[in-house]
Amino acid sequence: MQPARIAELLRPFFASSEEKGCHSQQVRRTGEEPAVLSPELLQCISMYIDILQRWNARINLTAIRDEEQIVTRHFGESLFAARHLFPSTNREGHGFSRAAGGEDKKPASASEVNRHVAVADLGSGAGFPGIPLKLWAPYINLTLIESNHKKATFLREVVRTLTLTDVNILCARAETLRPGTFSLVTMRAVERFEDILAIAARLLAPVGRLALLIGASQAQLPQRELSDLTWGNALAIPGANARIFLVGSK
Repeated sequence: MQPARIAELLRPFFASSEEKGCHSQQVRRTGEEPAVLSPELLQCISMYIDILQRWNARINLTAIRDEEQIVTRHFGESLFAARHLFPSTNREGHGFSRAAGGEDKKPASASEVNRHVAVADLGSGAGFPGIPLKLWAPYINLTLIESNHKKATFLREVVRTLTLTDVNILCARAETLRPGTFSLVTMRAVERFEDILAIAARLLAPVGRLALLIGASQAQLPQRELSDLTWGNALAIPGANARIFLVGSK
């Protein structure tokens, strides 16, 4: 798929606006230059789609076959989460390039704040949102947890082809992992959502975050079951039918 078309389809997920962030703090983008997705990121997405389509013909990775829907449903949703979880990446890494003529200074110590953040994508499946998070914020240390051997093999192929570093693929069940390991745990479209919530929370470090991409009808469940976490406001995902992004913090 052409990178220019990918950029066009992803534009709504990066619209400049004044909105509530994941921790109920105001995130102001008014007056900023428009964000432009970097050529490197767009090329990686194009390659990722090619691999996904080839493998999807052999194993069921996603029910979505149309490439434009893959961009909006999978990459758009994942990158929407990424820009809120790692907002400083608009000036570093592969996520953004600045619009022509813009200031090129990095925020003080932004990279040091986020560098080597241990991130786990629980039930990674076809790699969403985990791999897009890594493409957006290359400095994170990413673990993709996927118990299905064929899907884990697919994830290794994507990581190899995109030459991603600091990515660990665990073909294991999440409940077997050491507690308190990760600064950030993400979940999207996992089976047994209610059962897996407690397992995901158990993996969080003492100051960790749990990031969920879920249906709006599911929003009350994690807030009820994991009442010891501090939950931010749910953010509606652009273009999605009742899909939200929700983050709880220790």
